[in-house]
Amino acid sequence: MSTPYSVLIPVKNEAGHLRACLESARDAGQIVVVDSGSTDATRQIAAEFGADLVDFAWNGALPKKKNWALAHVPWKFEWVFILDADERITPQLARELAAVAAAPAADGYYVNRRFWFLGGWLRHCGYYPSWNLRFFRHRLGRYEQFAGVADTGSGDNEVHEHVLLQGRAARLTHELEHYAFPTIAVWVEKHNRYSNWEARLSLSAAGSAAAAAAPLGANLARKRWLKRAAARLPGRPALRFCYHYFLRGGFLDGYRGYVFCRLMGIYEFLSVAKTAELRRAPPPP
Repeated sequence: MSTPYSVLIPVKNEAGHLRACLESARDAGQIVVVDSGSTDATRQIAAEFGADLVDFAWNGALPKKKNWALAHVPWKFEWVFILDADERITPQLARELAAVAAAPAADGYYVNRRFWFLGGWLRHCGYYPSWNLRFFRHRLGRYEQFAGVADTGSGDNEVHEHVLLQGRAARLTHELEHYAFPTIAVWVEKHNRYSNWEARLSLSAAGSAAAAAAPLGANLARKRWLKRAAARLPGRPALRFCYHYFLRGGFLDGYRGYVFCRLMGIYEFLSVAKTAELRRAPPPP
């Protein structure tokens, strides 16, 4: 029997992930797939599962996909869970979502995620625990929008932006499985886009100030403070590796931890180099 909450799944060419994602969300009373012009079998898979398929055409500015959907989709239920195509709701989490939607004690809930990489999940590296606000009353939550950096080069979907909730938040007990990086090639493709976001945000004084001032949880606020404090340090890629590998215990994850932390150093290098590239670029005519 379906339960009284909705699930929002933003997609573009996610045929490889979507079937398992939809299967994990089957208990939801409404599943909304917001598509940005997929050319693979994404739309057919969504139709097979009876999901509400909504088209999104990005105009290159704000809002991006998730905020647009939160504001424009005709939601059947007050509670919405945000689910990426490479994530899976476990049966235990599905039961908890149903119970919370029926008798909520807060206006939004953080869920802890387990990141899978090279055949196992990262227990360390600074990626666990990983709390993210995903389940909330749809009228009370919107993703951050940084003024002056709408075109971050990261696409039409919110990447590292977080939900700002007008109300009280709590934490869910059960976890979300996140198959974000099934291969190193996928990691590289995603972090190439993520580093665009990092570079353009860091170059924008308005965007950096907005990110710093956003009323977020203590852990995320601390991470952003550390990022700003380290912005001018020399050797940032090596420092990023050491932070994840030694300080956050990446070495305890064995081979996958070593590879992941080395890649995080590369990600930092890309962010630094792209920031310098943008800074040196001639002004547009």
